[in-house]
Amino acid sequence: MTVNQSEEKRVIWAWLPVTVLTAVFCCVLWGSASPAIKIAYEQFQIGPEDTASRIMLAGARFMIAGVMTIVFGSILARKVLVPRKTSWKNVVILSLVQTVGQYYFFFMALANTSGVRGSIINASGNFIAILFAVYIFRFEKMTLRKLAGCLVGFAGILLILGGGQALMDGGRVTLAGEGAMLIADFFYAASGCLIKIFSRDENPVALSGYQFLIGGVILTVIGTAMGGSLVFYTTGCALNLLYMGFISAGAYTLWGVLLKYNPVSRVSILGFINPVMGVLLSALFLGEGREAFSLTGLLALLLVSAGIIIVNMAKE
Repeated sequence: MTVNQSEEKRVIWAWLPVTVLTAVFCCVLWGSASPAIKIAYEQFQIGPEDTASRIMLAGARFMIAGVMTIVFGSILARKVLVPRKTSWKNVVILSLVQTVGQYYFFFMALANTSGVRGSIINASGNFIAILFAVYIFRFEKMTLRKLAGCLVGFAGILLILGGGQALMDGGRVTLAGEGAMLIADFFYAASGCLIKIFSRDENPVALSGYQFLIGGVILTVIGTAMGGSLVFYTTGCALNLLYMGFISAGAYTLWGVLLKYNPVSRVSILGFINPVMGVLLSALFLGEGREAFSLTGLLALLLVSAGIIIVNMAKE
């Protein structure tokens, strides 16, 4: 047994039950994002057509998430996390792709589609990320296992969109809803590859925290310039906003800790829980049980989850 392996055995984060429970907790947080955002639209009284206020809400969320991530990361590192001078350019680039680009379309999508459909479609980012890593950034090679997983996953996405004929007829799919979620997933895939590159020279938690913060400021400035506003009608508005910030800060920080002390495949394969939680929590808090537990919804979720498991299966 190597020194690193023996150290992993002594670290609680490498203990399988802790790894699984922490990963499930992260997926519960990420899965709750869709219902939390849709509930926030109601609490702040932001209509689907109020793009400016929606952008401001996203900006406020990620400014909070950025501060929380920096604080959590600094506590874990036992020092204040500050990017190196040479890393600030990468932080800004990442903020424009991950926070500004991805979440502009993510928040748009959830204003125009259900939480169940959004949660399942959002999982396509896992498969698009593989295509980006293989064919654009060339980090890895395509294998039969990865191809099979992508095909299974995309089959689930196609099913929840209504099938090929529905897409051709423009049935239940809209550009502002399902289309925006797919665009957000392309930004997600690109940001994942950029994080892989940038984290070679920078602490990934610091990278995430400061790009959240900068991206949140940019979104807030854009929303304000467009005439948006956030009115805190009740205490629930503030509590929900703080929770949405914690979703990103808590999940990204804990997931990063798991990746540090565990094999990547052990952690990544548990990502299939993410869309499952998104669907279940949307059914619970948004009253979308009929769609969530329909034959189409369950089969689409099964295919997407199976696809995530297949692409992350470790080779023997």
